Amino acid sequence: MQQIVNTPLPGPEPRASNGYMTFSKEKFWLEPPSETQRKQLEEELKLSGTNLKSHAWYHGHIPWEVSESLVLNHGDFLIRDSQSSQGDFVLTSHWEQKTLHFLIRKSVVQSSETYTRVRYSLEGEAFDSLPALVHFYVGSRAVLTRWSGAQIHRPVNRTLPLSYLETAFCTAVSTASVAPSPALSRRSDTTQSTQPSPNSTLHRQYNNISQPHLNQDSPSSETDGSCYTELYPGPQSYVERLRVEEVSVGVDPLRVEDGNVHFSPVVETVSSFKPSRYQSPLMPKENKPLEVGILRRVKELLAEIDPRTAAKHITKADCMVARILEVTPEVQRMMGVHSGMELLTLPHGQQLRLDLLERFQTMAIMLAVDVLGCTGTTEERAGLLHKIIQIAAELKSTMGNMFGFAAVMRALELPQVSRLEQTWMALRQRHTEGAILYEKTLRPFMKSLNDGRESCPLSNTTFPHVLPLLSLLEKSVAVGEGTEPWETVEVGVDVVMFHLGAARTIAQLGGIYRSNAESKLQGFQEQAEVLELFLTDFQMRLLWGSRGATENQALRYSKFDQVLTALSNKLEPPVRSQ
Repeated sequence: MQQIVNTPLPGPEPRASNGYMTFSKEKFWLEPPSETQRKQLEEELKLSGTNLKSHAWYHGHIPWEVSESLVLNHGDFLIRDSQSSQGDFVLTSHWEQKTLHFLIRKSVVQSSETYTRVRYSLEGEAFDSLPALVHFYVGSRAVLTRWSGAQIHRPVNRTLPLSYLETAFCTAVSTASVAPSPALSRRSDTTQSTQPSPNSTLHRQYNNISQPHLNQDSPSSETDGSCYTELYPGPQSYVERLRVEEVSVGVDPLRVEDGNVHFSPVVETVSSFKPSRYQSPLMPKENKPLEVGILRRVKELLAEIDPRTAAKHITKADCMVARILEVTPEVQRMMGVHSGMELLTLPHGQQLRLDLLERFQTMAIMLAVDVLGCTGTTEERAGLLHKIIQIAAELKSTMGNMFGFAAVMRALELPQVSRLEQTWMALRQRHTEGAILYEKTLRPFMKSLNDGRESCPLSNTTFPHVLPLLSLLEKSVAVGEGTEPWETVEVGVDVVMFHLGAARTIAQLGGIYRSNAESKLQGFQEQAEVLELFLTDFQMRLLWGSRGATENQALRYSKFDQVLTALSNKLEPPVRSQ
């Protein structure tokens, strides 16, 4: 059995003696990916899970200096090709303020005379594939090696296609002058490179810069790391453009910079929801809160559709509000970015964040009203609970819509719903599989999402779990009762850092979410009346009426909390203490 020795070291893996290349932030940067590159990345990530290219944590043949600049937070990691041992892989991670590089051991096992297989390991258990190794160490939080004590928690996902990264970095190495062998002089002469094409994404600035000394010390990642993530601003980055425009009040919004036309983003201050102007065949022009006739029709429509159809309608509406789907070039110019997923991470994306929080809360309340307004038998309410649980499962697994999933779960977890002991008992008796699904799968998964311990696979995600980020950035807007995961001392900082780090990735993957949503909704024939049930304008009118829907948000929520409590107590009166 052939085996490669594992050498975990704090710093770079041993370099090959035939060359040295420094990738410094001053010399190298990558511009944000072009639309073509975004599509290439999407195609790579859609490949079969057995293909390494389909895993976003695999960064291919990037230099170790670049990998160090990417793993910035405690527990971050990625997998890359080894530079010094062709055909091997290295796990780069950040742990306790150190960057560590682990050469992954490859062992060839001969299962029979004609069949051999490769196994991968770090120190202990061996695995049949790199994804299996990654899933084990992320899921179990086992230490990578006893020597290091390091763990891996969060993957750093690539934002450019492997085909481009390999070309870019291999070109960078081949076009730069290579320093001589250690046996020769440690200094190299000043070199000049040919000018790159103006359309080239990879820029090189030599400007008579001397090559560094050839030595084996670990260079600081702050001075020698090159980050190719979209959030690392190049000279004409969107972030820098915003800073310039902040102090340029009164300047014409149409700008020309270096021959490129740029539009200043519009800072939205008014909600996209207009319940006072909303017109629907399901309700009159003016309506009162919780009108019986409208509620009855809502219940009929919900009863008629199956959980998967409901999940598709919810996902369509969610992705429209979040500007994942059907984003026109005009809207993109207005936002200053391609996707709502990037906009919600930026300062001028506050209104979108507030709208999403409004939608989340309103959806949860409407579903809770559907349960609490069911004045029939306990068994009928249990059947309704079962259907809502099935909708949550479809949103999670079939649609990959973590936003919609979180809203439905919030409805089930509201204290006015969760206190209905007789209803939940009937659910366990009559819909045992639904009760088990909720208690053993959906609730633990929801908690893991909030705690930053689990996420939906990128290849299946249409709308990522952004709720923690929204509530972190907009603390003044309440999204429910109880302490959030990041508000406890034990896990506070780690959870906050996870969700802030996840935002960096989410901001760059809008194209993938759009592509996934389009694929899952392909051929979907929406029903106009059903879609209306899941539109926020309709829900606001249903819950608060044509007048109350425009009241102060905090006041609306406070009033309705009392309404939900009254409905809940009417269904199952609280037991009075003797």
